[in-house]
Amino acid sequence: MAGIEVTALHKRYPDGTVAVEQVDLSIGHGELFVMLGPSGCGKTTTLRAIAGLERQTTGDIRIGDTLVNDLPPAERDIAMVFQFYALYPHLKTRDNLAFPLRAEGLPKSEVLKRVDEAARLMRLGPLMDRRPRQLSGGEQQRVALARALVRRPRAFLMDEPLTNLDAELRADMRTEIKHLQGELGATMVYVTHDQVEAMSLGHRIAILNKGRVEQIGTPLEVYDRPASLFCAAFIGSPPMNLIEVEVADGALRAQGGLALTPPPGLSRDCHLVAGVRPEALEVTAPGAERSVPARVVSAEWLGDEIIYVVDHGGQHDVRVRMPPTVRFAADAQVGLRHTGGTPVVYDVSTEELVA
Repeated sequence: MAGIEVTALHKRYPDGTVAVEQVDLSIGHGELFVMLGPSGCGKTTTLRAIAGLERQTTGDIRIGDTLVNDLPPAERDIAMVFQFYALYPHLKTRDNLAFPLRAEGLPKSEVLKRVDEAARLMRLGPLMDRRPRQLSGGEQQRVALARALVRRPRAFLMDEPLTNLDAELRADMRTEIKHLQGELGATMVYVTHDQVEAMSLGHRIAILNKGRVEQIGTPLEVYDRPASLFCAAFIGSPPMNLIEVEVADGALRAQGGLALTPPPGLSRDCHLVAGVRPEALEVTAPGAERSVPARVVSAEWLGDEIIYVVDHGGQHDVRVRMPPTVRFAADAQVGLRHTGGTPVVYDVSTEELVA
């Protein structure tokens, strides 16, 4: 296995479209590194450049100690798993796994050894004599992962591999991939637009937006302190509430009176927005201690929790996460209060974190 270094990566297409702009990544040996962002943000283009499937306009890519800018994909010693499994439909599972090894000309004994090892890791024993059409989506994805494993590459690159699976299978396969990566100590670069995948899988996450890296950090870091308004609005389900505030009487105050504790060292000479997670707010009965008047716009019942959308001071989309035992009807007059710690604060003009 090997680490991956991406330096000043830039990709411009002939029509002038810039897909990736000055991306720098340092992916450690044995790290499960996730690139997260909306469609068109440049994450797949970056992954394909690492794989050699796209030629960058400028910038350098190193896999281990090797500069791979001019190497074709076959010489980069990586394995790629795609959204579409790309299994050979006429071959049984056993032969799908063996195909890349036979193409390399490995001895039959080595091919059998590696195929058996990958089949054991991915629990494919009962499926070895089935063709792809006889496999479920989850089984096909396990075969695709096993086919990548048999090559023993320096790094695994995964491009939204779970998108075509239903919710239950996605959860199962996330567990499979995380367990596999831990057991192998493999370097994995995983691309997704699904923040649940990113947060549950990644040792670190790079959040991309419009071809640029907005933030790199652990799941806890990007959740607790998003580096920009884009990250704050993108990470979390529901996302962070972004509430316009001003500094007054030693507190951050929103229109309508909601008071928040200001972070230390906060500058007062810019237009401020406070980022408050839905779980750091509480919907109460009207007039409750430290609450301000609000109105329930809607309630989303999710079994183990309720997501309230409330109108406070003219802001109609403040989201609050509450236990299912606390129930208010739509249009009810309620109280709203802040129960969490110090919020994060952004400068509206730069959209960057200031405190």
